[in-house]
Amino acid sequence: MQSAPADEPKNAPAAAGANKFSRALRKLWPWLAAVLSGLLYAACFAPFDQSWLCWIALTPTIAAAWFGRSTSTRPWLRNLLLGYVAGLVFFTTTFYWLGSLGILFGNIWLCGLPFLLSIYLAVHIAFWTWLVGLVRPKDFASSARNLFVAALIAAAWVTQEWIRGWLFGGFGWNGLGIALHGNWPLIQIAEFTGVAGISFLIAFANVIAVTTPLRLFYEARSHRMRPHWDINLTVLAIVALFVFGWRVTQIKSPSKSIRVAAVQANIPQREKMDRQSIANIFETYRRLSPIALRANPPPDLLVWPESATPGPAFGDEQSYHFVMQFAMSSQTNLLLGTDEFDGERAYNAAVLVSAGGNEVQVYHKIHLVPFGEYVPLRHSFPLFAAVADHWVPGDFNFGEDYTVFRLTNGTTVAPLICFEDTIGELTRQFVARGADLLVNVTNDGWFLHSAGSRQHLANSIFRCVETRRPMVRAANTGVTCFLNEFGRATQILRDDTGNTFTEGVLTGDVNLPQDRQLTFYTRHGELFAQICAAVSAATILGAFIRRKFSTNN
Repeated sequence: MQSAPADEPKNAPAAAGANKFSRALRKLWPWLAAVLSGLLYAACFAPFDQSWLCWIALTPTIAAAWFGRSTSTRPWLRNLLLGYVAGLVFFTTTFYWLGSLGILFGNIWLCGLPFLLSIYLAVHIAFWTWLVGLVRPKDFASSARNLFVAALIAAAWVTQEWIRGWLFGGFGWNGLGIALHGNWPLIQIAEFTGVAGISFLIAFANVIAVTTPLRLFYEARSHRMRPHWDINLTVLAIVALFVFGWRVTQIKSPSKSIRVAAVQANIPQREKMDRQSIANIFETYRRLSPIALRANPPPDLLVWPESATPGPAFGDEQSYHFVMQFAMSSQTNLLLGTDEFDGERAYNAAVLVSAGGNEVQVYHKIHLVPFGEYVPLRHSFPLFAAVADHWVPGDFNFGEDYTVFRLTNGTTVAPLICFEDTIGELTRQFVARGADLLVNVTNDGWFLHSAGSRQHLANSIFRCVETRRPMVRAANTGVTCFLNEFGRATQILRDDTGNTFTEGVLTGDVNLPQDRQLTFYTRHGELFAQICAAVSAATILGAFIRRKFSTNN
């Protein structure tokens, strides 16, 4: 029997297998890190609500962009793809509730809507990850350099969120700063920067969370420790902003209160689309609204949600008589959502009926939902329009005026329809024109009993902080509530089990601040985000100039 050669160890096959696994892991881990980032980011929002994860959610992708092994001569392309993977995972996971439309319409293709939307939205995260690789420091020994790189990366994150909020109609939901919607002290800086400032802070902290361990590792190897101003200043900034926010919310400003009642009819979307259910819809509002009117004192404002009437309030005889009879008998200000027609033009509208039906004010929705209320470029691509017509037979028209309603007691109201309360630039226009109170009428019943309504609320909270105006939210179902000027919910409509998907009436006092000074954000809008965009553009331009200069030399 021949023995094994002396120079061939018996464990050579195991060692070869381990080396093969190690090589595969080195190639695979950046992609796993990108997936992990997407999952951590999604877990910050409903239904998971693990907001603390926002402080580390981006760290796996940053590490992958900086240290992932690349056999390609184009590592920038790998970084783009890493960000795209992270974005696909995040947007598909966090917007899963859009698939409820497939269940509602009984169409399996619509169940894939979250993924189809993510195919586009993930491009924004890809841009950010590409820039993360672009500004990678050569070493991490300098606090000043780490702070500078963190600022550039945080600015790039804000830039992609800002662009996502307006490009192609915009869908800016669930920015990084929205994760802290429940941390009322930290979100108070939004009155200066909007949500962008909070996103900047979190992204900045994520970068420092990566550079600090690396710096400690290098210092341990060199046996040379230096002051860690990067981590110290980051923690100090977070603590200072927390203290600032806490002190702001303790200030007692002069205010007056008005009595408000919001009706949540909880009518299933299938029933709202069924003409056989008209009588039942009327009966629901006829039964619930008097509950609010019997309150002592009666409400100054009664709010019904978006698309409350089965037909246009001023174009359908049954709906018109129902609204006007109620307005005349109640003698209160009635604000409701309805469709409105002006000739051949259709609008999603909010209507204020007051003085016993003798005064009517109308607002036409300005920011329409793409592929829900209109189809972009419908008339430019006939083949595309033919497919889209099956789901959206006709388009609503865009409103043009930021109409501020005036109640009989002089209170001025900003009527925000559906997702408009998630858009800071739009909301501030109403406040700049004199609105004292924000009122959102919405119908989140399209998304069944999903987390969509809770995410909607989380995004809308920041409009109160940005403008220092309270908000009344009246939903067909989901979350009907009152928010104060600090973004805290003072009252929420729930049943005995705590469920918000219920019918009922929410009645209470809403305090209107008497100091009508406009916040910095109301006066200047997304200035902070625009500065971040300018910084990102300068960063990219500088990188290309340096690369061209080094190539020529």
